[in-house]
Amino acid sequence: MEGIQIVMGVNHVKKIILTGGGTAGHVTPNLALIPALEKEGYEMIYIGSEEGIEKTLIQNQNIAYYAISTGKLRRYLSAKNVTDVFRVASGIKQAAALIKKLKPDIVFSKGGFVAVPVVLGAKANGVPVVIHESDITPGLANKIAIPFAKKVCTTFPETLDYIPKGKGSYTGTPIRKEIFEGKKQRGLKLCGFMEQKPVVMVMGGSLGSVKINVQLRGALEKLLKDFQIVHICGKGNVDKALEHKKGYKQFEYVSEELPHIYAIADVIVSRAGSNSISEFLALKKPNLLIPLSEKASRGDQILNAQSFEKQGFSMVLKEEDMTYASLERAIAGLYQNRQKYIQSMEKSHVRDGVYEVMRIIQSNTRRQ
Repeated sequence: MEGIQIVMGVNHVKKIILTGGGTAGHVTPNLALIPALEKEGYEMIYIGSEEGIEKTLIQNQNIAYYAISTGKLRRYLSAKNVTDVFRVASGIKQAAALIKKLKPDIVFSKGGFVAVPVVLGAKANGVPVVIHESDITPGLANKIAIPFAKKVCTTFPETLDYIPKGKGSYTGTPIRKEIFEGKKQRGLKLCGFMEQKPVVMVMGGSLGSVKINVQLRGALEKLLKDFQIVHICGKGNVDKALEHKKGYKQFEYVSEELPHIYAIADVIVSRAGSNSISEFLALKKPNLLIPLSEKASRGDQILNAQSFEKQGFSMVLKEEDMTYASLERAIAGLYQNRQKYIQSMEKSHVRDGVYEVMRIIQSNTRRQ
């Protein structure tokens, strides 16, 4: 027919390799992107380690998973640094061969030591790479990977100062839509709580925090006079002597339950991991942050907490200042001033991380 041009050919299915692992924080944003990638017609593949948490978290997603050899990137002297050099080299070869075979149109890396061989393997095959950096200053794995990336997405605007000009893009963190779908009644039932008494949610990151657990339990008697407490304490950290304590509910780890627990929380006490605090901000939950000390980390959580405190989103208690009494006072003060924190969070210009990161992925996909 005149005026209509018919193009014969096969539609190309866009293919993306996702990578990232070592901790849940290097996987959760990838999980948040999966529904959006599916909606946009991407075929998804995940490359991770054989034994990392990423394998467990991705298994339920109906996505092809390939394991490669990985080694930990350490900032300190260790005999394992020598053997891990060979494991990383082997991982790079495996990743490069996999990428050559799978022919993705883009690689999206959430960081962690498993991501380095995948990023280098992508570069060797001429496949564009987009990286997401959760913390204010890039971690060691992303520092190595950034020169090979086309774009670096950031959770914090301050991170752009640490990335080559023109390469960084402030996107926020992709947050799973399920987080917003919690039901208060389900949360109360899960914990055996009453509706009339305020709820404090306490969590110490994906592995739990022994230091927070000890101080919280020391302050428990005083806190339970005014609050109900749901405590996500980490694997193997449940105190059996407190299992039937009225108004106190312990979980080793939560997954499907998390949105319902968020729904009942009036205030939250937590480490200052980037993904968690981004969720608190998105949900407008007043929070007390107890960042990992510089003795136990590279100091990234301290910077995250300082940024949120400066913006009026969070109260901060230094780990070294935490005692039974200081923790109890801080929680009481946070609850008393909760409206002030909610108002600051409501004024924030937090971005829709899923939308912003998807925009970067789509504009850098090799074949559109």
